[in-house]
Amino acid sequence: MSLMRDFSFVNDQWRKLADNEDVPLDGDVIINYTRLDEAVDRLKAQAGKTGLHISNTVKPALLQPLFNQIALISVAFPAFNDGRGFSIAKRLRHLGFTGILRATGPLIADQYAYAKACGFDEIDLPETLAQRQTADQWLKAANAISLSYQRGYHRPATILDQRRAKAS
Repeated sequence: MSLMRDFSFVNDQWRKLADNEDVPLDGDVIINYTRLDEAVDRLKAQAGKTGLHISNTVKPALLQPLFNQIALISVAFPAFNDGRGFSIAKRLRHLGFTGILRATGPLIADQYAYAKACGFDEIDLPETLAQRQTADQWLKAANAISLSYQRGYHRPATILDQRRAKAS
């Protein structure tokens, strides 16, 4: 996978554990939400950062008690046309999650601005997709729409906010 963060591809500092791997007590790792019970000792020890990889069907409120213990939440996007992950990201931010939010899956450059507006910090793309869409394409797509009607986490004032400001 290739990690897109702030309009460029960067090295991933996290190690995603396979379902058959033991959960180590050190290092920055991402574990599947279904294995959370195996990571209880790790969360208590806080030896290394812990991230959770969740499906796009998980109820965000279930994660809220863990917000102080996890540093990253990776949300699965099984296909670029499945937008449930965007709703999950917005809900996690509204519930108070301040850590890193990662979209994982085959998103396309045209979705980057919306992903950022929903609260995602980074996107973990399959290698084949990252090779077809350069960092320049991601930057161009993110800047293609400069105004919006929706407020977001990485968006300036909306069109309506700008109209109100001019009217005052």
